[in-house]
Parts: sequence; C-alpha cells; structure tokens
Amino acid sequence: MQSGVMIRRFYSHITAISSSSSSSSLKNPISNKKKLVFLGSPQYIQQVSVSVLDKLLNASTAPDSLFEVTAIVTQPPSRKGRGRKLTPSPVGQVALERGFTPDLIFTPEKAGEEIFLSNLSALQPEVCVTSAYGNILPSKFLKIPPLGTINIHPSMLPLYRGAAPIQRALQDGVKETGVSLVYTVRAMDAGPIIACERVKVDDHVKAPELMALLFDQGSELLIRELPSIIDGSARLKAHPQDDSKATLAPKLSPEESWLSFDQEAIVLHNKVRAFAGWPGTRARVRVVNLSTGHESNLEFKVITTRVCDHSNSQGDEKDDVTFVKGALVFPCGGHSALEVLEILLPGKKIMTATAFWNGLRGRKLKKL
Repeated sequence: MQSGVMIRRFYSHITAISSSSSSSSLKNPISNKKKLVFLGSPQYIQQVSVSVLDKLLNASTAPDSLFEVTAIVTQPPSRKGRGRKLTPSPVGQVALERGFTPDLIFTPEKAGEEIFLSNLSALQPEVCVTSAYGNILPSKFLKIPPLGTINIHPSMLPLYRGAAPIQRALQDGVKETGVSLVYTVRAMDAGPIIACERVKVDDHVKAPELMALLFDQGSELLIRELPSIIDGSARLKAHPQDDSKATLAPKLSPEESWLSFDQEAIVLHNKVRAFAGWPGTRARVRVVNLSTGHESNLEFKVITTRVCDHSNSQGDEKDDVTFVKGALVFPCGGHSALEVLEILLPGKKIMTATAFWNGLRGRKLKKL
C-alpha cells in the first residue's frame, strides 16, 4: 500500500475536532494575513518542533499578527505501543488539537514527492518555516513560497552546519553558541543569515537542555523577524555566510558512544553531555571478586559526570576505579580523572554511583 493512501485512510478515521477548539487563523477563510506553512518533526532528544509550533500558533492569533499558519508538514504516522496503533507524530498531534483538519497536515516520506509539492503549491503559501524538520528540501519546494523558506538553526552559522550542531558544539567544549535564522538554500545550512543570538554554555549543561533553550530563543527570534520577512526587508539586511569559516556537525552514530578512559577527563565529560538522550555514552569495566579473583566484564551507560577535583583519585593500581564522595572515579589520560555520578545498567533504571557501589559487595572495579 502506498504511503499516501495509508496516511489518508489513517486520518479519515480521526474524529473531527469541534470548531470551538480551532485556532482563529483557521476560523476565518478570508484573511489579509500572509500564509505560513510550518515544517517540523520531533527530535530524538527533545520535541523542539512542538514548542516552536505552539509559539507560532499563539503569535498568529494576536490582533496585529501579519501571518496565519495554514498548514503543517511533519513525518508520517508510525505504529506505536503494544497494539502497534498508527499514531501521528507529536507535531501532527498538536496540529489536530489546535484545529487543523487532516487535509492540512501533510506527511510525505520525502519533501520531493510530486503529490505533496502539488498540494502545497495549491495552498499558495507566502512563507515556509522549518524547525528540526530533518528532511532535505528540493529546489521545487524552495521555489513555492515567494517570501522564502526560513530555518531555525541552533548554532552561530557558519559554525556547525549539519544534523547535530548542538551535540558537536558540546563535544568540542564550547563556552558559547547560539541560534541563527537563515534563508534555506540547496546547500546545507548555507543560506543568508537574517538574525542570530548568542548563548553562554554552562560546563554541566547537557544536549537536551541546551536544545530546548536554543529553539525557544530561536522561535522568539523568528516571531520578532517575521514582519521584516513578510515586508521583504529581511532579504535586504540578510548577509551571506563566510564559507571559509564553516565547520561541520555530522549526525551522531551509536558506534561513537563508547568512552575510552585513555582520553582526558574533560574530553569524556563533554562527550557525555553531548550524547545525552541519544545515543548516550557507554563504558565497560572489569569486575574483580576479591575472594576468588574471578573477573568479568560489565557494560553500562554513563549518565552524569564531572571532571575530578580530588587529589587522591588514584587507587592501589593505576586502573582501579575508586569511590570518593558519591562518585565513581575513573583514572583518565593526562593524569586526569572523571567522576561518574549516575549510571544506567542494562534493563534497569538510572541509579546513583553510591547505590551502584554499595551493591558491589566484596568486588572491585578496574577500567578496561
């Protein structure tokens, strides 16, 4: 069965939402407001697209608003739960709750599908907005909205172009990042910059928290700049990126998630922060029975860390993992040490280092 047919059948079974719950932009078919189409899909770390959509819909209902959100584009419904029920994406669910009819919620597998492009073109949107959409937009799409397609990108472009700008910035240990509002072009994250805002980065913030912050600021930046985008002045003030200063932020992979304690502690700490949520960071240790000398390997996810400030972090041997003030202390490269405060054992819930250490009972840990 083709995906478009399946999706139409899925939405045909959704109970119509009463007109009283519809957004004001959908109640008034005759409007002088500019038509805006929103594209977003949930992130594996944070449903940032949902937050951006909410803010856009709320702003569109203001008496002086110059735009209305006329359609939503998101990923197709997926089967979830024990019954494998076909369920809309969180963005699609919010759209339904806010009064969008199923025919105004587009769910193409790819943004280049001819039927999708034809239906979108028929709506005659003036501007499109993308937020963590994760789907390549072809030239045919970009030609549809006369005022352009605007993307919220969570970095100070041209730094960290790509799929994982927040994670790669944290992995690099940056002290400052930001969010950029750019016109979308065919080259990845390379369009002219309309506006940007800088954000200080705390040494302990993890990717999900930073992602929420940046997209929150990005949505506010978008709403402030929409009047200039609509009247065309944003095109005049937008400045091209310096491609010579561009850096890349490739997609994360599960193979990258392993921690090597030969590296310095600060490198490992930044990786734990960057990979929080998905794919996470993993470590292996040797568990030694002090009575029998029997050894076995144990694998777990590392959830929370900090760089060690204890002078007595080393055990009897250089590979010993010790326990100091509520933390598992791993000796690392460069005479540094990493404190592991929380871990996740396979099939278990997140536990503190204290709870894990208390459960060892006559065994000690060595790093691999």
